[in-house]
Amino acid sequence: MTIINSVVNEWVRRIKPIKISVRKIVEFILREGNIDSRYFDASAMYSGTAAHKKIQSQMSAQYKKEISLSYETIIDTIPIIIQGRADGIITDENGYITVDEIKSTTLPLDYIYSQHQLHMAQAKFYAYMYCIKNPDTSPEIKIQLTYYQLESEEIRRHIWDFSFGSLKAFVYDVLNKYAKWIHFETNWKQTRDASIVSMTFPFATYRRGQRELAVATYRSITNEKKLYVSAPTGIGKTLATVFPAIKTMGESKAEKIFYLTAKTITRTVAEDAVKLLSQQNLQFKSITLRAKEKICINHECICSPEHCPQAKGHYDRINDALEDILNTVNIITPETTKDFAKKHAVCPHEFGLDCSLWSDMVIGDYNHLFDPGAYLRRFFNDEPHDYVFLIDEAHNLADRVRDMYSTTLNKHSFSRIRKALKDKNQYAAKVRKTLRQLDAYFTDLRKDVNEKRGSSFAEFDAVFKMLVMQFIDAADAWLLENKDQTPELYSDLLNLYFECMKFQAACERYDEHYENMIEMMGKDVIITLFCLDPSKIIESKLKQGKSTIMFSATLTPLPYFKNILGGASDDTAIALPSPFEPSHLNLMAHIGISTKYTDRQHSYVPIAHAIYAATEQQKGNYFVFFSSYEYMNLVFEQFTHFYPQTHTLQQTSAMTEEDRHDFLKQFDENNKETLIGFTVLGGVFSEGIDLRGNRLIGSIIIGVGIPMISLRQERIMHYFNKKNENGYDYAYTFPGMNKVLQAAGRVIRTEEDKGMVLLIDDRYVAAKYKGMMPPHWHHIQFIRNSDALVRSNH
Repeated sequence: MTIINSVVNEWVRRIKPIKISVRKIVEFILREGNIDSRYFDASAMYSGTAAHKKIQSQMSAQYKKEISLSYETIIDTIPIIIQGRADGIITDENGYITVDEIKSTTLPLDYIYSQHQLHMAQAKFYAYMYCIKNPDTSPEIKIQLTYYQLESEEIRRHIWDFSFGSLKAFVYDVLNKYAKWIHFETNWKQTRDASIVSMTFPFATYRRGQRELAVATYRSITNEKKLYVSAPTGIGKTLATVFPAIKTMGESKAEKIFYLTAKTITRTVAEDAVKLLSQQNLQFKSITLRAKEKICINHECICSPEHCPQAKGHYDRINDALEDILNTVNIITPETTKDFAKKHAVCPHEFGLDCSLWSDMVIGDYNHLFDPGAYLRRFFNDEPHDYVFLIDEAHNLADRVRDMYSTTLNKHSFSRIRKALKDKNQYAAKVRKTLRQLDAYFTDLRKDVNEKRGSSFAEFDAVFKMLVMQFIDAADAWLLENKDQTPELYSDLLNLYFECMKFQAACERYDEHYENMIEMMGKDVIITLFCLDPSKIIESKLKQGKSTIMFSATLTPLPYFKNILGGASDDTAIALPSPFEPSHLNLMAHIGISTKYTDRQHSYVPIAHAIYAATEQQKGNYFVFFSSYEYMNLVFEQFTHFYPQTHTLQQTSAMTEEDRHDFLKQFDENNKETLIGFTVLGGVFSEGIDLRGNRLIGSIIIGVGIPMISLRQERIMHYFNKKNENGYDYAYTFPGMNKVLQAAGRVIRTEEDKGMVLLIDDRYVAAKYKGMMPPHWHHIQFIRNSDALVRSNH
């Protein structure tokens, strides 16, 4: 028996302990019942930390806050390290201990108390772990649950007494139920890591620039740094980042990989990379997450047990569903998630989120890390981890984060609810009172803006913040008491409630990176807390992991993107050469036409003739990109007048997904006549589409892509002028040129492709614009009249 024990102990010593949080164990094992998100505690989305600090600051010197706890044990021969952080530990004058667990909420305190068993379970773990760490602690220990109501600031405390023996029994009962999942994780990681060791690059040779990117990615992860990469189309960026990231995971340098992007198509590219590596017997679990509305099984996405059979009893079935899919599938696509969700009658959205806990790589949208209301709290609410972030199409990230952290409220939204809310009860009366006050505020504001004859911007307004908070408080009570209300009214008020919660959260973040903007749109008044500079937000979010690789075909100019995307001085930035032959791209800049706004009315006819001259020499499919729908429509009118025989298509602002699919379908490689698609820069056809071969042989780009002048862009310019005297470039030039590069990149997609790119604007000859052109554009030809286009195309 001693020999057997010795062998077991030696085996245990060789196994790397599994680290797991208290919250993950408790929520995973003890959850039960239904999903019901008709109304839930929005404070979980936008509040918590500030409330905890406020309560903790009011306590006596006997109160020690934010106590990190760790406990190592063996469960069924598997070593584990349980980690957590108690909100507070109170030691009274007699040495008796109380463990405090704080929960802040916008709900009535009686409602949140109904969930106290789950809160207490977490506190029991902390109490037991504290006793183990401090063996001289009294065998009797208290647990205190502190509930804080955010609007009323009411605090309630509930206290229970436990013995060390009862705490130990509870903890080990939960851990023993978790044992099979610990075994699964241990066995899987051993299998995965062994397969990673033998994994090799799936091709005999690297493409030009691909090995350099792979090496830079590996080094950045190993050195725990960020890497910014401008890598033209064709290098194979996804495989060159995923492959070395997986290698670091096999060397215990990475805990989990998050592949984040702005577009669905690039998520499927990441899936394909994992599939390719899996053909070498790589054992690796990935999951692709989709938005709730995109993956819902039902016709309407209403998450309540009355409307959704998957929501009713979801938590009673979810662990069986997880066990099934994790033991069956490695590459979990949205379609796979839906299939297993149907099989086990669980919500596919929540099911996918649970699968992500057990996956080695999570493929999803930027909002899964950055959005304050939608980020993955199960990963990014605790201490930083050894996560690796691979961020594709990173040129989109700054604007996306700027939108996520900006928030808008308008007079019309409040007025519409006020007219629709006709209940006579006390809850409705309280809501209507706050709406009347808000309406009066907006009316006064409209008068002020009208007197100034236009848009305005102002300092942060504490009065408006107070009115919004009063509405949140009143809406809270109404929503809780009116779940059976008219679905349309309930949904409208709930949506406005969440917008106000988002606004309140932005108020708490408001600093020198924000501006309070007021605009008029007809009779409506719009108040926006606008995030001018997202760099600090991005930087703070990336600290949740150990390394970030940001890459795009158009991360140009690199110093601008490194700055706006939260880079540090010692982070690396590299620009890689194009793998394609420059001779395959006939690149021209027509500098004989001005598209400046003041010259625009004189440009319609010359541009129409230039488009025809550029496309008549070779039959095929072409895109023409414009800076706005208005500009596109005016040139389109002239082009069809002069050249009615040419087959044309025109993008519209109201295109559905099906319309866009039908539009692209007409760009067939077997078209016998020329087809010209008139489209908009920065739109759905200027990036993220892949028309290979003869499906697209040319792009004509009108202008330099600068965004239209607006209050937002002007405020960005003003902010960066003060910060680095580079305001115009940050607001207009750099974003504009990025759109141009994206549109130009639609033409050459493979080594065999050949095509033409024509830039039309006299500004391209300026040193600033020449300096932003990538190295593989060195052969660009500058021409001054459309007759030269004919000669250039011969």
